Amino acid sequence: MKPDLFEAPDYYNLDDLLTEEHKLVRNAARSWVKREVSPIIEDYAQKGAFPKHIIGGLADIGAFGPYIPEAYGGAGLDQISYGLIMQEIERGDSGIRSTASVQSSLVMYPIWKYGTEAQRKKYLPKLASGEWMGCFGLTEPDYGSNPSGMTTHFKDMGDHYLLNGAKMWISNAPFAQIAVVWAKDETGRIHGLIVERGMNGFSTPETHNKWSLRASATGELIFNNVKIPKDHILPNKSGLSAPLGCLDSARYGIAWGAIGAAMDCYDTALRYSKERMQFGKPIGQFQLQQKKLAEMITEITKAQLLTWRLGVLKNENKATSAQISMAKRNNVEMAITIAREARQILGAMGISGEYSIMRHAMNLESVITYEGTHDIHLLITGLDITGFNAFK
Repeated sequence: MKPDLFEAPDYYNLDDLLTEEHKLVRNAARSWVKREVSPIIEDYAQKGAFPKHIIGGLADIGAFGPYIPEAYGGAGLDQISYGLIMQEIERGDSGIRSTASVQSSLVMYPIWKYGTEAQRKKYLPKLASGEWMGCFGLTEPDYGSNPSGMTTHFKDMGDHYLLNGAKMWISNAPFAQIAVVWAKDETGRIHGLIVERGMNGFSTPETHNKWSLRASATGELIFNNVKIPKDHILPNKSGLSAPLGCLDSARYGIAWGAIGAAMDCYDTALRYSKERMQFGKPIGQFQLQQKKLAEMITEITKAQLLTWRLGVLKNENKATSAQISMAKRNNVEMAITIAREARQILGAMGISGEYSIMRHAMNLESVITYEGTHDIHLLITGLDITGFNAFK
């Protein structure tokens, strides 16, 4: 494995917009990725395995619930700090960032926002420390972009709920201690339930043969007459807007994370273009390669500005779901385009595991689909600007 020589591009001096705390948080995450992720990630991606031994390190850099109050074990950081951590982790690998995103935005966030005080005290400190890992059960075999059609359901049995159904494409499922599961009650209303590993009838078979996100663990959640204690329901919000609120937080993190993947591909391609000799000179001296690199840094810079502004709006509680959708869609498209262009600059070496580019490209094929597909986010923007719903 080559040494991690990554240098982050900052063409418009965006560091001037960050606080000293932001930079300390980011630099700690960046150093950790260089030290703990870069040396091992290609091997784990090739094996199709998640490196569980890094969970403690993710917790140490504040990757689990960075914006969760310190009273519950979180770091009490702002939304820009959260974004910067996700950027640095995805610079290492999208699958590792997915693991952290799920833990923070899809497990800790709903317990913090929609749960009881007892639930917060029981679960959040263990999740923040990485002692427990969680997963988020929304997507079903027949319901992806249309989550309101879910068939997973529960019945009130008097002293408990009885949960039945299945979820799929669930990050962290194979090793998670808890799952925040979205299911319909007998009236068809969607609620969040906390399901713990070990409950009878609850299983989490792993999904194999993935070409993407190979260094993250993906699985199913299967519920066969699972008895759920009454105090495991999240009482403070129900309806589809509850899981969508979690997805807003996750999509925000993805918007930052995708920049990290793009930055890594750009930095790799730029470095290679200065070293690779053809026709008696570095390929970076040729116009077509300069065009590719100039377009890359332009798109990265635009995405950085878009996402920083979104972070400011998030900190002020002014960011809308549609604004988050725009950033997620734009930044992931930007990143996957840069990955493909960077692969071309490296030629045949671009498909080699000696470099990170092909791994990023494969990962981003998932990122452009999950947490709302590329097309669905386009329609969210369309609905927001026209007022017309194109989903139905």
